[in-house]
Amino acid sequence: MDISIIIVNYKSKDKALKSIQAVRGSETGGLANEIILVDNASGGGNADAIRTAFPDMKIIESDRNLGMGAGNNLGIKAAAGKYILVLNPDTYLEKNTLRSLYAYLDENPDVGIVGPKLFYPDGKLQVTCFRFPKPYTFLLRRTFLGCIFKQALDDYLMADYDRQSVKEVDWIMGSCFLLRRSVLGKIGGAFDERFWMYFEDTDLCRRVQNAGYKVVYYPQASAVHDHGRGSAKNPWYIAPFKDRLARAHIFSWAKFFWKWGMFSP
Repeated sequence: MDISIIIVNYKSKDKALKSIQAVRGSETGGLANEIILVDNASGGGNADAIRTAFPDMKIIESDRNLGMGAGNNLGIKAAAGKYILVLNPDTYLEKNTLRSLYAYLDENPDVGIVGPKLFYPDGKLQVTCFRFPKPYTFLLRRTFLGCIFKQALDDYLMADYDRQSVKEVDWIMGSCFLLRRSVLGKIGGAFDERFWMYFEDTDLCRRVQNAGYKVVYYPQASAVHDHGRGSAKNPWYIAPFKDRLARAHIFSWAKFFWKWGMFSP
């Protein structure tokens, strides 16, 4: 098996169906692939609707919401692919994306993770590759401090990079990236399940790099990410009290720096 595509769904049935259809419509050039959908206890007939639409697809139903990292791990354990595509249910591949990412990883054995350029549905470029965060980056992104300390925020967002050329980066957003499966045995497995939501992709990229592999942004491949920034729906001073995802983001931020150190590179 060349590629296993892992999609973790939580109450996103319509988007998941569209994402699966985009994968099925890919021009793979003969690459053997499988789609594994992990349903994170969505309820509401989510898993049944997807099973009805794609009866030949492997579906794993969790009895509770495991979060993104553990949900993906569940799918990866069942996967047979040489490479693993981590794909959010709200991300829709262009026709040649799978083949293009596969070819790049196959031709560059020193690369552990490669991710495509992502666009919003309106065609606007989405920022999906970054430098590693500093302890204060969270505040710059979520509060007025980002306007005051704009240079520091721009550094994190890689504002000095036009995202037109292939580039080694610190980390790539986990909405869509291709992972070399053989790397997982060298880093103790895929996602660290202590990160229920957010920073699980940042942590994975860091571990891959520590094992001696590159993380690469590859804009020659692209996809559409119908991203809503679920943790940023409320003002920063209200969000922690009203929004579970905002609280998860804060907790994961703290866990990341507890794990890696406050002042590590």
